[in-house]
This record gives sequence, structure tokens and C-alpha cells, in this order.
Amino acid sequence: MLADLHKCANHRIVVGPGDDAGVLRFKGNLIVETIDVITPIVDDPYTFGAICAANAVSDVYAMGGTPLSALAFLGFSSCDFGPPVIKRLLKGCVNKLKEAGACLLGGHSIEDNEFKFGLAVTGVVDKKAILKVDGASPGNLLILTKPLGTGILTSASKRGKIKGAALNKVIASMLRLNKTSSKAAVLSGARSATDVTGFGLLGHGLNMAKSSKVDLVIFYNRVPLMDGAKRYASEGIIPKGAQRNLEFCGKDVDFPKGLSNEDKLIMSDPQTSGGLLIALPAKGMRTFEDFAKREKMPYWIIGEVVKGKGRIIVK
Repeated sequence: MLADLHKCANHRIVVGPGDDAGVLRFKGNLIVETIDVITPIVDDPYTFGAICAANAVSDVYAMGGTPLSALAFLGFSSCDFGPPVIKRLLKGCVNKLKEAGACLLGGHSIEDNEFKFGLAVTGVVDKKAILKVDGASPGNLLILTKPLGTGILTSASKRGKIKGAALNKVIASMLRLNKTSSKAAVLSGARSATDVTGFGLLGHGLNMAKSSKVDLVIFYNRVPLMDGAKRYASEGIIPKGAQRNLEFCGKDVDFPKGLSNEDKLIMSDPQTSGGLLIALPAKGMRTFEDFAKREKMPYWIIGEVVKGKGRIIVK
């Protein structure tokens, strides 16, 4: 679908379609542009607004950039949702943007039967710090900064299977900005990263592998999972998006014998405000470790980059 967009020639384009965000050069500055719109995954408007903001600015962080401003998009039925709900939604959004150091400049709303909210975000990135999906090299370590499972667990929540403290842990993960993870990657000399969101770990990892013309080796037993993700997946509580992701990626992934279909679907689970997948040169690992320890930032080394032609090898 994006093939024709790659033909758009403009001397200002530094990073075009196919990465987490577009990057333009303008008067010596590199400007980052991205957009994300999602439907509700939690009931509380304030929390949903904050999650939307964290999810949208994540693409800027995945490029090694800093978000500056945002424009909001809202689709809703005015007969079903009044001003108090919308105000709570926007307050959550604005407060999370403030945490990211960005501001909401305005937006646009439409009448829609299905509630949806999102942001177009503008940021900046230093040309020496830019992280691109095509920058992974053999020998790099693969680092993931958040556990998988938001798609499965929010689906379980909608069925009343998960609530209280268990649900709050999922929400806390979605609310956590990728700001610190991005800074750690840049300071440690990484040249490639992507945020794990709607296409799951396999989908976004495969994009990195194909774009960089390498293979990614992922050790399944090292992949962090949220509490309950495996249990609910085994009960068949799996988002349709996970099924689609696996169908799309499966032909380019080598799975080990004995890995269950549920495990494959967990790796394909669409994440909301998921973590960063970072391809980090081994020589930068000490710097990364020290920074993570100082900032109390969780991370998991889940694999490595090897020579190849754009596949994922799960072991």
C-alpha cells in the first residue's frame, strides 16, 4: 500500500514511508512527523487520553527524537458522549504530553459511530542521534524495553476476566513513556530501533530485518511477557490483530518445533504503547546497562542480529 509513496521525491525527505515516523530536513533541522489513532482499550476517559498520548509520541522516541507538539483527532457520537467525557479525555492527553515535554496545539473532531482518538505529533531529532529501522547490523544485540501482552490482556479485560491490580499493571506499562529507553539507545550508540505496537514483536521485528537486510534471532524464553498473557492466550482470548499479524509474518519466520500456536500469537500480539526494540552494538552494552540501572529502566536482551536476507529465526 505504501509502495507509491516511496516514489515521492523531495530533497527535504530524510526518512520516508516505512519507518516509525517520517523525517524532514528544514533549514538545518530534522523534523519528525507521525500520527496514531486508536479505539478505547480502557473505560476511564482520562486514562485512555493519556495512553493515546504515550502511544503517539512513542514513534518519535523510536526515531531517537524529542516530541514538541501535537494535534488531536477525535471521532465520537455527540449523542452518546458529552463534554465531561471529552474534557477528561483531553486532560489525560495533555498531562501525558506535558510529561513528554510536548504541548497540544489544537485538533479536529468528527461525528463518528465508533469512538476513536489519536494524535499527529511533531518532534525533532539530532542527525547524529537518529534511529532508523534499516540501521541494524550483524553482531547487534536485540533489546526489548517492555513485556508483551497488552493486546491479549486488554481483550481479557473487556470480557471481565482481568481487573483491579492486575489490570492496573497493564495500564501502568502502557502509560510509561519510551523517553528513557530512547535516550539509553542513543547514548549507547544504537543506530536502529522501532517501537513494538500494532504489528506485534514479529511484525515490527520483521520490518527491521527486511529494511536492514539482516536476520533477527529471537530466543522465545527470553521474551518478557505480562502476567496472565500466556494463560489467557491458552484460553483463546486473542485479538484478531494477532491472528492477522501471524498470517502476514509467518512465511518469513522460522519457528522451532514444539513452539505452540499460542506462543506464536503472543509474539504477534498487537501492543498499545509497547516498548522499543533496539538493535544495540555489543560495545555499547555497558553504557546501556549503567544508564538503565541509574534510571531504574527495565529491559531484556532477547536475541541478536546476524547476517541474512530479512527473516526472523525464533529459537
